[in-house]
Amino acid sequence: MAASNGYRAPIAVCAVALTAGLLSVVTPATADAQPQWLPSSGCEADLPAQPQSKPFDPRDLIPDRIGIPLPYPRIRLVPEPESAEPPAVRIPSQLPPKKPCTDPCPDITDPPKPNGPAGSIEFPKISFDLAPKDIPVPVPNPNPAPLPPRPPAVHPGVDAAPVAPDLPPAQVGKVDYVASLTGKGSTSRTDKRWQINGTDLGIMWESKPGQVAIVFGDTFGKGFKPPGANGGDWRSNVLGFSADKKLADGMSIDTMVQDSRCHAAQLISSRRIDRLELTSIPTSGFAIGDRQFMSYMSVRTWGPIPGTWLTNYGGLAYSDDGGSTWTKDPYVRWDNIFGTSQFQVSAMVPQGEYVYMFGTPNSRLGSIGLARVAKGDILNKTAYQYWRNGRWMPARDGNVASTLFAGPTGELSVRYDAESQRWQMTYLDVIRSAIVLRTARAPQGLWSQPAVLVHSLDHNQLYGGFLHPWSTAHDLYFTMSTWSEYNVSLMRATVY
Repeated sequence: MAASNGYRAPIAVCAVALTAGLLSVVTPATADAQPQWLPSSGCEADLPAQPQSKPFDPRDLIPDRIGIPLPYPRIRLVPEPESAEPPAVRIPSQLPPKKPCTDPCPDITDPPKPNGPAGSIEFPKISFDLAPKDIPVPVPNPNPAPLPPRPPAVHPGVDAAPVAPDLPPAQVGKVDYVASLTGKGSTSRTDKRWQINGTDLGIMWESKPGQVAIVFGDTFGKGFKPPGANGGDWRSNVLGFSADKKLADGMSIDTMVQDSRCHAAQLISSRRIDRLELTSIPTSGFAIGDRQFMSYMSVRTWGPIPGTWLTNYGGLAYSDDGGSTWTKDPYVRWDNIFGTSQFQVSAMVPQGEYVYMFGTPNSRLGSIGLARVAKGDILNKTAYQYWRNGRWMPARDGNVASTLFAGPTGELSVRYDAESQRWQMTYLDVIRSAIVLRTARAPQGLWSQPAVLVHSLDHNQLYGGFLHPWSTAHDLYFTMSTWSEYNVSLMRATVY
């Protein structure tokens, strides 16, 4: 996200959970883990700069620049409906360097070295920075994007869907930090290879046998400085791929979708206009055959309270070229009526003949509803059935869905474990200030009581909690973001 208002910092019971802090790092208990003194990349070049003992230099106290913001209202004429998007620019994905600690693009990613005569003092540059506050005004678009034909309406009918007996709460054993997945010093050195200095989420799905796709949210390159989302080169979402099955020492990202050398491309477009469409954030992904699907939320604006935001709709995008380019379906959208509509933040999971969609309203304070659709009708909204009072039933929108259990819930992640025939769900519980785990025998529940996986007392300002598809019933790998670092870590939990 572009604004640094802390939208993803969880609402905690204690104020300390919202204060700035550093991500706690615990050395993974594995025989082949990196030495404790090295970052997750194993590269000495990624170590933080060590303070140098030297005489006091007044230049160290002088900033390079002092910017004074000047906010002002700005009218933005917005053509409606949208125009066609320009063709996406893509280059072949760069493979990992033969020597992992080699910088593939030092001319792009390395900061310039300071210059100037020794002993000289340069006074900071003072500038007045215009900070427009956009007021979007819709106007007719003479050249709207052409729309494909709307799918014909179908009538899926009503089916019984009783709940199954609930399971006892999971017993969570050891929970370890495994490695940094993004940012400086991460396992794949995302800052050096793709200019991903700060990002979050890390939503994963099996894109094809032996390969996992991982998508991140608002991403920043040069100029990024934690905490929070900030800096230059803002991309609303980026996507990588991994074939790493040895997760105990971290997850390697092999390639990413790129639009230029050493640069990860944005996938799903956004209009970048506050109070119209500020960004487009992925919420889940899955594959059916050779087609990739990604649910996302169109964010209208970030709320004034941390952990709140307003969406335009929850939508679905798809890719037929392995995730390189994506199409936002214009019809499979759940509009956000009065800011209270269900299925704005969704997690979609294929199982059997159906794809199940778990969804919450915008922000992190709502409860979960459930829908399903036959795998062959994913892009036909009239084919969706919503779980209501023990039945699957069609409806014009998702607000008829019953609540699976009371919230608050944020950033859902759901997987089906075929070996144990159990469903697993993780999400951020802002009341507990923790990422929690629930399990169930059936998608409609009954769902177990939550068990705490990770608490903010251990990892300050945490959120997310997205399950790796190759986890098992008892060995869970998941990604975790922290607002204080604004980057993603790989975590591991033993569950009984």
